[in-house]
Amino acid sequence: MQDEIPESRRRIMRAIKGKDTKSEVLLAKRLWHKGYRYRKHDKEVFGTPDLTFRKYRVVIFVDGEFFHGKDWDQLKERLRTRKEFWTAKIERNMERDRKVNEYLVSKGWKVMRFWSDDIRSNVTKVVAEIENELLYLKRIIDYKQEL
Repeated sequence: MQDEIPESRRRIMRAIKGKDTKSEVLLAKRLWHKGYRYRKHDKEVFGTPDLTFRKYRVVIFVDGEFFHGKDWDQLKERLRTRKEFWTAKIERNMERDRKVNEYLVSKGWKVMRFWSDDIRSNVTKVVAEIENELLYLKRIIDYKQEL
């Protein structure tokens, strides 16, 4: 089956990174410069989130549009090569994402997922959304400590 894949395609697919993507680095740097501290790829948290704010129990995932199935119904129809392989792979990824979300929420974590394109096109808006959530949770923590 691998013989069917052109060498150029194989090289392109091998170059795709799972960690420290441009979108993830852009988001992490913006949050760091605003004073937020986090752990990257924390293996102690189920699903190994891209960014983890343990104090606030918030995890952030930066999802690539293709591999995590953004607009999947439309994308599925546009697949031309190895359609069965990619359909199975992406649908497994989507199911895994759902299970990770459910598990983390059941354990009291706030799960935030962002598409890579949304981060690259409007990182300020994404950072503001994260900041609002962290400030809200900080107020709750501070209030509980006052009691």
